[in-house]
Amino acid sequence: MSLNIRVITPDRIVWDASAEELILPSSTGQLGILTDHAPLLTALDIGVMRLKTGGSWVSFVLMEGFAEVENNNITILCNGAEEGASIDSAAAQAALEKVMLTVDEATTKKEKIEATLELRKAKARLQAVA
Repeated sequence: MSLNIRVITPDRIVWDASAEELILPSSTGQLGILTDHAPLLTALDIGVMRLKTGGSWVSFVLMEGFAEVENNNITILCNGAEEGASIDSAAAQAALEKVMLTVDEATTKKEKIEATLELRKAKARLQAVA
């Protein structure tokens, strides 16, 4: 038996296929999902989602959202998603370094919050490549 997984962003369907196992970046930590998991609705944080399909792992960066698990069907609604294989490692590292400078240079509370959010996204993108 397998899990039917759909990852949906505001502009497209990122993934619509089955997998044997799923690891989600929930707001309370990583959450593993296997077949016949109990029904669940959870908030997702910025982080890396990993799914096992055909014996190999695929990574996606998720930019916050929600996941619903019911009867081996998993629907993930998120603000943005990007497959780890499509991320350039060098560009992700450069973006992380640039964002770290932005965090250091932020002066207002709003700038600090926005810079910290961008830092979390940059770290997740780099983690998805690895």
